[in-house]
Parts: sequence; C-alpha cells; structure tokens
Amino acid sequence: MLPHDQEKRMSFFDHFDELRARLMRMLYAFVIGFGGGYYFSEPVMAWLRAPLFEVLPVEKQNLYFTSLFENFFTHLKIAGYLSVFLFSPYFFYELWSFISPGLREREKKLVIPFISAATVFFVGGALFAYYVLFPVGFKFFVTYGGPADVPMLTIDSYYSTCLKLMLLFGLGFELPVFIVLAGVLGLVDSQFLKTHRRNAIIGITVVSALFAPPDAVSMLILMAPLILMYEGSIWVVHAIGRKRKVDATVPAEKNPLEGKSDY
Repeated sequence: MLPHDQEKRMSFFDHFDELRARLMRMLYAFVIGFGGGYYFSEPVMAWLRAPLFEVLPVEKQNLYFTSLFENFFTHLKIAGYLSVFLFSPYFFYELWSFISPGLREREKKLVIPFISAATVFFVGGALFAYYVLFPVGFKFFVTYGGPADVPMLTIDSYYSTCLKLMLLFGLGFELPVFIVLAGVLGLVDSQFLKTHRRNAIIGITVVSALFAPPDAVSMLILMAPLILMYEGSIWVVHAIGRKRKVDATVPAEKNPLEGKSDY
C-alpha cells in the first residue's frame, strides 16, 4: 500500500494497472473456488432441485438433458456460481482495497464491517430466493395450465434459472450496504434519500419487473424486501448523520497541562 500522499499522485494508468492486478487476483481465487465447487457440484445440484421436486409427483421428478454435453457443462456452471458465493468475502475485500486509497484514515477502518455486511446480505439474498421465492414460484409455474400440460424441464434451463435468480437476489440485497456506505462517506444523507424515495421505488419496481420471473407474486417477493431495506437504510443514514453532528459539537477534551507554566 502506497503512502497517502503518493496515492493521490497516482495517474489514471497507475489506477488502471492496480485494477488489473486486483482483477487477476480475483480471477485466481475464482479458479481455486471453481475447482472446489466442481467437487461439490453434485450435492449442490441435489439441493437446488429439492424445491422443484417438492411440487412434482414422484413419477415426474426428473430433469432431462437434450444434448450430449449439457449435463457436464451444467456441472461447470454450478462450480462457477459456487465459487462466486464462496469467495465473495475476498471479492468484496478487493473492491474495498481498490477504493480505500481515496478514503480518510477513519473511513479505512470500516473494511471489516463492509466485508461482513456485504457478504451477509449477498448470501442472505441468495438464500431468500431459495427459501421464499422458489417454493412459491415453482408451484405456480409447474401447476399452471391444464391437465394436458406436462412439464419436461431440462437440466440446463432449470439450474440456470435457479442460479441467475439467486445471484440476482444476492446483488439486489446489496442495496442497503452501499447506501449506508455512501452515508458513512458523506456522499448522501437521509434527506437526500427521502427526497429521491419515489425515484428509488420506481427504479426498484422496474428492476424487479425486468429480472424477476414473469409473474406478479415473484416480482413482489423481490420488490418488497428491497423497498423495506431502502427505508431501513434511510433510518441508518439518519442515525449516522445525527452521531456525526453530535461528535462535531462536543468540544475536544482539554489538555490537563494546558495553561500551566513550566516554572
């Protein structure tokens, strides 16, 4: 880590080289996680298909592959996503390390709270999708239609849908983490968030409509927690602002030797 005065003098190409070096380290970590993820891909696949099989009759609890390599490449896809989730703390650390040179010394100490919160919300969002969205959404879509409509799901389409939804919810649940971080850094305050509440709700609604499964229930399952977390972030940023004002008004502790003569 460069001294602070040297960090400020880093050129655009210096920052670009640093970004490239960090991306390469993240790639190495991803490859390591990919190897371990491939080893555990089969148990993960069994875990992922459990919500679907719970709403299917026993005689229909099958997933099909329509090409010779589909099953193999699906295992690789599982390994890649699993690596992202397993090494997410390290990826968040690299992100923080890249932006930290522009922060004050007091703000740089937030590295552990940031990594912890970002990881918890990222993994928590994925688990929210699995335990809340999947049971409701899968039951709706599998039972939709008439008795002649028989689901015949392929391995690639099913697991790809599961993984994309879990990743989407994980990223979506990062919203309060970055809002609070922006509040800590003084980039936004509670009044700014309140003023732009309507725009934020519209943006959350549009994102939920675009990326959630195409039914109202799934859209609400994604939209509702994001709106609640946005409201919660307003309160947290408000509390941070009040504490900052209190700290600014408290006079510095008086030096007991101040005003005393040396003689």
